[in-house]
Amino acid sequence: MDEALIAAYRGTDYRVRLAGGGYASIRIGQPLPASLAPWVNEYPWGFITAWNPRSQPLSRAHNRQAQRLLLRALRESPATRQIAAGVGIGSNGWKERSLFVVGPEAGPLDALARRFGQHGYVYGRGNGTAQLRLPP
Repeated sequence: MDEALIAAYRGTDYRVRLAGGGYASIRIGQPLPASLAPWVNEYPWGFITAWNPRSQPLSRAHNRQAQRLLLRALRESPATRQIAAGVGIGSNGWKERSLFVVGPEAGPLDALARRFGQHGYVYGRGNGTAQLRLPP
């Protein structure tokens, strides 16, 4: 993956919709926002999408269908404890609908990222630092 794409990932605001309204912003290299800590406890978490595989823009209809399949896969995982809607917003205004998921370890999330053609996703554990994860 080229440096420009890595910089785009690092510059994105990863927003998780909160149950009471509003959102919490996850930023790579920063701790998980305090408003998400009660959801996470000590569990692993990820912020992942199925939109625009291999960073190639696709139709809204295609992206929505792929996202539904990702949501289904996360719901079927016995490790999943919670899922919330999210959106990644790039510094240039680019947006992708995403999902914040609590429970699955990096290995299963890597597999989903590969399955849905994603170069990377955001990963962390508990209230630790958000990391850019590039699945092998």
